[in-house]
Amino acid sequence: MNKTSTILVVEDDSAVRNLISTTLQAHNYKYLLASNGETAILEASSHNPDIILLDLGLPDIDGIEIIKKVRSWSNMPIIVISARSEDSDKIEALDVGADDYLTKPFSVEELLARLRVTLRRLSYIENTNVHSSTFLNGGLKIDYSAGCAYLNDEELHLTPIEYKLLCVLSKNMGKVLTHTYITHEIWGSSWESDVASLRVFMATLRKKIEKEPSSPQYIQTHVGVGYRMLKVE
Repeated sequence: MNKTSTILVVEDDSAVRNLISTTLQAHNYKYLLASNGETAILEASSHNPDIILLDLGLPDIDGIEIIKKVRSWSNMPIIVISARSEDSDKIEALDVGADDYLTKPFSVEELLARLRVTLRRLSYIENTNVHSSTFLNGGLKIDYSAGCAYLNDEELHLTPIEYKLLCVLSKNMGKVLTHTYITHEIWGSSWESDVASLRVFMATLRKKIEKEPSSPQYIQTHVGVGYRMLKVE
């Protein structure tokens, strides 16, 4: 995946839309523009962009509904760019299928960094055999078929929950996963007690895979929202 990737910018504020499009053009990205939800859905379905940058507060269709519609037929990455800054707003967008969430006002540098992360994730997926039973990320290796994980060629002694948690994160590398999503994958439910348990298991897992658990290399915490596995170069 390179910078010939096409980005669909969905934003009704002309000043913000122009800022984003100018930034993309300056960094050699192709882009499409939509100022409302109806146009966004049309552009997404007809041009199949690599990434959607989506404002939630559109004049005709709420951005949450757009995410749901796109997810009904495509897994193209969606990065939300919104003035809605409450954790509940972020969680709702991520739970219905957004890949990342950037709060306004944002810096151009952060926007470009989020794009690079998403494009690296796409590139990794494209270059990985979808039928492969082995996951590699830095010194971390997971043999899905054998149910084993290794760090720097030494087998990790993980509990069943820790191993399942590691697999969920690895299969969504680069994507922010909410507490609700993860607990549903692990326990099939999302009670408050499940979220508390998740934090405990995440802490024990980090002690086993992170050289410095307080400065994690593999698993990033999004406070109040969830976790993301980072791509380790």
